[in-house]
Amino acid sequence: GRNKPDLLAPGEKIVSCAAGAKMAAMLEQDKSTSSPKKFRDEQVQYIEDSGTSMAAPHVSGAIAAFLSVRREFQGQPEKVKQLFMDNATDLNRDRYWQGRGLVDLMRTIQSV
Repeated sequence: GRNKPDLLAPGEKIVSCAAGAKMAAMLEQDKSTSSPKKFRDEQVQYIEDSGTSMAAPHVSGAIAAFLSVRREFQGQPEKVKQLFMDNATDLNRDRYWQGRGLVDLMRTIQSV
C-alpha cells in the first residue's frame, strides 16, 4: 500500500564478480550455445548482469560510505533513509518509476 520504489540506483548492465552456480551456468551455456559472451578460460571473474540484485549493492555501498564518514547516524536507519531520499537526484520521471530519484552519496554527505 505504499509507493515504490523509494530510490533508484544503477542496475542495468553492471559488471560485477562472477561466483558460484551462476558463473558455472554461464560457462556451460557459452560452451553449448556459442553465446556471444566470450570467455578466455574457466577462470572467469566478472560478468555483466541487470536487475535489483545489481542495484542493491550500489545503495548498500552508498550507505556504508555515508556511515563511515557520518558515524553519528549509525543505529538510525530511518534517519539515514530519509537523508538519502531527501537528497536524491530527481530524474523528472513518474513517481512510480523513479521514487524520489537517483541515490546521491555526495549530496547526502554534504547535507549534514
